[in-house]
Amino acid sequence: MRWDRLFEDLEAQLALEDLRELDSEVADRTRRERALLDVHTRLLANVGATGVGLRLPGRVLGGRLVDVGPDWALLETAPQRPVLVALGAVRAVSGLGRGARTPSVVAKRFGLGAALRALSRDRAAVEVCDLDGRPATGTIDVVGGDHLELAEHAPDEPRRSPNLTGRLLVPFWSLGSVRRL
Repeated sequence: MRWDRLFEDLEAQLALEDLRELDSEVADRTRRERALLDVHTRLLANVGATGVGLRLPGRVLGGRLVDVGPDWALLETAPQRPVLVALGAVRAVSGLGRGARTPSVVAKRFGLGAALRALSRDRAAVEVCDLDGRPATGTIDVVGGDHLELAEHAPDEPRRSPNLTGRLLVPFWSLGSVRRL
């Protein structure tokens, strides 16, 4: 009888040790998987979420997360008022749910330049804000590999030579947001 209790006790201790090792391995694997996540994958899992806040220097943009690229996010701040935000300008994000989603190969390639080229093709009047939140209005004429060129004009005037007030070159690394007017 005493031997039976002794063996039961030893078996219980071994089972407990096995359970601890399994818990430790699961925790370690979870930490390793989380270490591979980036902002893009976290935002991608929250596309369609409302109440998302993107903190930029000196301001916070809030609304519904419409789409995400590897270095940009499209946030609808009001109905039919999307704002393209350079992820390099984002200092913090609030309102995200848990989880992450791996982007497709095509989505990984659709960078900030491609999103800006779409706005440029439309010849739409835009408001471009730099990292400090300073706005400039006009039409995007050129999107280079790491910059955009804005033909500055009043938002209610068409892009015509007599209406131009200047030209502005904005490097992507100093870009905060672009909003279609």
